[in-house]
Amino acid sequence: MTRRFLFAHRLGRHERGVAAIEFALTGPVFLLLLMGIFDYSWQFYARQVLQGSVAKAARDSTLEINAKSQSKLDERVRYAVHNVFPNAEVSFSRKAYDNFDDVGNPEPFKDNNGNKVRDSNECFEDINGNGVWDSDRGRTGNGGADDIVLYTASMKIKRVLPVWRLLGQPQESTMTATTVLRNQPFNTGSDADPVKCK
Repeated sequence: MTRRFLFAHRLGRHERGVAAIEFALTGPVFLLLLMGIFDYSWQFYARQVLQGSVAKAARDSTLEINAKSQSKLDERVRYAVHNVFPNAEVSFSRKAYDNFDDVGNPEPFKDNNGNKVRDSNECFEDINGNGVWDSDRGRTGNGGADDIVLYTASMKIKRVLPVWRLLGQPQESTMTATTVLRNQPFNTGSDADPVKCK
């Protein structure tokens, strides 16, 4: 123990020794910070690639010629993402609404007891036509003419550097890109909302 102490003491008295000790203390922190900046930049780039491809596919999906080929648009997004991130897992969802105000809102119901919670015996408007009350009134799919479409793509990638694992965080990162657009009025839609009581 005394030999090590004497060696550190002698090393600390020389300029080169002080520089070596300072680097030993600050080097790992600097490298960790540098790797964190690189990893954050890589994830930012991944998010931009996903958002750009989603925006393009969403604009294309509002055209009548693409109304029946939504899976082809999803494949374009997947292809654009896989060009940069070959091992990314990409998933998609679409919800259609009648108005922009309806996005993310629950189906209306008659609150008989005033508790602001839909109970099983209270009537509701089955806007999405699935036969049950939903906390999100959107219909699955791309909807019809003049509908509002919420298009969401999620991408899961493995982080390039092990920085987050060193900090106890998961090595995978999930990013989501969402856009809301209106379909062109390419035909007449039907907005009949049956009232259900269950």
